[in-house]
Amino acid sequence: MTTSTTPESVALPPTGEQYVLHHDGAHGPVEATIVEVAAGLRALSVDGHELVQPYAETRTPPWAAGIVLAPWPNRIRDGRWVHNDAAQQLDITEVDKNNAIHGLLRNTPYRLVERATDSVTLGAAIVPQHGWPFRLWTTVTYALTGNGIRVSHEVTNQGTERAPFALGAHPFIRVGDHDVETLTITARTLEHVIVDARLNPVGFEPAEGSRDLTNGHVISSLELDDAWKVGRDDDGMIRTVLSAPDGSETEVWQDGDWEWLQVFITRQFAAPSGEMVTAVAIEPMTAPADALNSGLGLRWLEPGESWSGGWGICRPA
Repeated sequence: MTTSTTPESVALPPTGEQYVLHHDGAHGPVEATIVEVAAGLRALSVDGHELVQPYAETRTPPWAAGIVLAPWPNRIRDGRWVHNDAAQQLDITEVDKNNAIHGLLRNTPYRLVERATDSVTLGAAIVPQHGWPFRLWTTVTYALTGNGIRVSHEVTNQGTERAPFALGAHPFIRVGDHDVETLTITARTLEHVIVDARLNPVGFEPAEGSRDLTNGHVISSLELDDAWKVGRDDDGMIRTVLSAPDGSETEVWQDGDWEWLQVFITRQFAAPSGEMVTAVAIEPMTAPADALNSGLGLRWLEPGESWSGGWGICRPA
């Protein structure tokens, strides 16, 4: 009897291949780990300072940490929507709230498209399935910069009919070793999304009080799983900043097509040590929850047409 080791028989972590990136930046080494499953961002640091909350290689991503959300972010109420007068029923993936959540690629291994020392491009097909009669090809490129990472997405309609999509990402953000509870979050929040008990949108309101992050709020004072339409700076970019008491910061930026933001705070995030810690997800989105029904932020691609856009994380100089 003979045995052999093939790529299919080699033990892999739950998130598959781990693509470790390195760049010698102006402020010290920039390093990141990108995972095969859901094209997730598992770790990112600049000169040894953590910019995202990492998780152990032996785990699935806690709270969907770092994954790509496609072809919709957030929730679709009851998994139901209508296309060309035909009712569509997506699989229910948030059972306790009876919603379809975070798209169709959450557990999908992306294939390697291109790799360099400081960048990697991963791609996956979104194929016809329950409630989704379209075929899209999507890629995500993670490229290290001098002080962080740039994330570029592209979506192409490979089908024969016009197809909708929206995108999101789910990074949990840190400022080095600072206790997340002590950090201040600041963003130009304009309209706050009102939700029901199942976290599905039911309307909009001006961002006020603890639901207005324009002037900053300390994480310890907040309980959030909330979304907003957010405002641009003069250069057309959208920025959310976490600031530590000593003035150090981590910034999440979004280009002009990513007009929506979700912020989620959990105090039960499994750190690599196994300890449960506070973590805050700052989630860029091109559309709010239930976009397949509301049409807000939803984009449509003709057969053969492509769209691209991006966001990133940095440690400001």
